[in-house]
Amino acid sequence: MAKSLIGIDLGGTTTKIAFVSHEGDITQKWSIPTDVSENGKHIVPNIIASLKKTMTDSGYTKDQFMGIGMGTPGAVDIENGTVIGAFNLNWKTTQHVRDEIQAAIGLQLVLENDANVASLGEFWKGAGEKDEDVIFVTLGTGVGGGVIAGGRLLHGVNGGAGELGHITVQPNGYLCTCGKRGCLEQYSSATGIVHVAKDMAAEFTGKSRLKELFDNHEDVTSKMVVYLADNGDILANRIIDRVSFYLGLALANCANTLNPANIIIGGGVSAAGNTLLGPTTRYFQENTFPAVRDSTRIKLAQLGNDAGAIGAASLALRFDSAH
Repeated sequence: MAKSLIGIDLGGTTTKIAFVSHEGDITQKWSIPTDVSENGKHIVPNIIASLKKTMTDSGYTKDQFMGIGMGTPGAVDIENGTVIGAFNLNWKTTQHVRDEIQAAIGLQLVLENDANVASLGEFWKGAGEKDEDVIFVTLGTGVGGGVIAGGRLLHGVNGGAGELGHITVQPNGYLCTCGKRGCLEQYSSATGIVHVAKDMAAEFTGKSRLKELFDNHEDVTSKMVVYLADNGDILANRIIDRVSFYLGLALANCANTLNPANIIIGGGVSAAGNTLLGPTTRYFQENTFPAVRDSTRIKLAQLGNDAGAIGAASLALRFDSAH
């Protein structure tokens, strides 16, 4: 009987944990709130406690598992199993995540960046269709990414490969939290869409429900922008077009460099579906050279919230002695 895998997808608000079969199917999953109080010192102990409890309650022993894979925000040192600079977790100092969990659970653990594990999930069981060359972009609060080339996840010399959110799409544009200007993240993330919407609404003189919302100082979300665009709001449609232009341009630059089989768009914003996919694909095709345009497809992610946990679990396959 092939041993099972454990996948942990650590997020800023919730941590998703799953038991996953050797073939990549989730057999059990649950989530716990991520407690970021007191510099995030409760995060790892809470994960350990929850894992132990669920294993006991479900009648599992550690011998039935091959190992643990985990995705986390922040800068991950894969070799040492540490993470630093995960600001949404309040982790300001180096966290020895791997050693803590390994000592407590008694299973080996691999740590990886959260966008990378989502990429691995889609690559293994989702929209990647087992193609060896896939780019994954996740549009959430920020914009993350992962690049799989020749069947391998790219890390780069300092772990910075696949930082699609920091491709410059507007020289001297909006200031990004990373310190530079004009990053894709500032235009095509959930927060970016609202920023673009606010600026475009200020200049718009026509009739628009969206403009009324801004004029009345109501809280506008990216979901509302998409909803209004779907319902014919002319300003909302212009905003989606602008956002799609930036996204299509960035993805075209990636594709011209790597020529993947698929570019997969995931994350909360991807729930906009074809509203976003249509114009993004059009701008992508305008900015790619013919050989790439004819061979690279843009698709929506398929695994939703499970991508991270499934991808994280796949990391534990490296502990398979049969592999």
